[in-house]
Amino acid sequence: MLKVRNLTRHFGGLTAVCNVNLDVEDTCIFGILGPNGAGKTTLFNLLSGIFPCSAGEIYFNGQQVHGHAAHRIARLGIGRTFQIVRPFSELTVMQNVLAAIGAKLGESLPVLLGEYDRIPYTDAARALLELTGLGEHENEIAKNLPLGMLRRLEIARALGLEPQLLLLDESFSGLSHLEVEAQVELVRRLRSQGTGILLIEHNMQVAMNLCERIAVLDHGEKIAEGSPAEIAGNQQVIEAYLGRDYDA
Repeated sequence: MLKVRNLTRHFGGLTAVCNVNLDVEDTCIFGILGPNGAGKTTLFNLLSGIFPCSAGEIYFNGQQVHGHAAHRIARLGIGRTFQIVRPFSELTVMQNVLAAIGAKLGESLPVLLGEYDRIPYTDAARALLELTGLGEHENEIAKNLPLGMLRRLEIARALGLEPQLLLLDESFSGLSHLEVEAQVELVRRLRSQGTGILLIEHNMQVAMNLCERIAVLDHGEKIAEGSPAEIAGNQQVIEAYLGRDYDA
């Protein structure tokens, strides 16, 4: 589904991502791990078109997407969430998801909320809210939701674009144990329904239990890739997280 070749991003004299190669299969749960400052979110920003790449290539379903604007990449089928949740805070939960559905249709937000607040679109939004466990909160104002619900709202909003590949940037961060368990089940359900998942996660236990394949970044470079068991026993990964003096 996703092929990345020699992806690189420079910020002045800093290289945030350096010659990264990835192959993400259809409906796979693929994890991106690494210590703080490893380049993980920059990688997501390159994949989703927020930053242009300095070098390298990105292909999605065989189609070149490097150099495309973010909105075009989203319409091609790559959705994402963000590490810091930013809903349309004054809109309701339902309206937040309707906004995503309208973006898929190419409509502006005012037009969407004026013309697309109709049964076919509200039904589609309501189905996404049920899927993400927000069905009982559709009329609540987004800014009043606790963090766990906001993270689910971000996923529901991303799903409004009907993505084939969903990029989750620390969607488990700040959640309670029960919220993490519910989020894990949601991600697995999305995969079972045909959505590929590429996720950034700092919770090693979550990543090891959830991901089928993992790549590890350190200082912008991919230092390892493999199954969770292979990554857990990789000495270079252990050193990246715990320091070179750590004895495995």
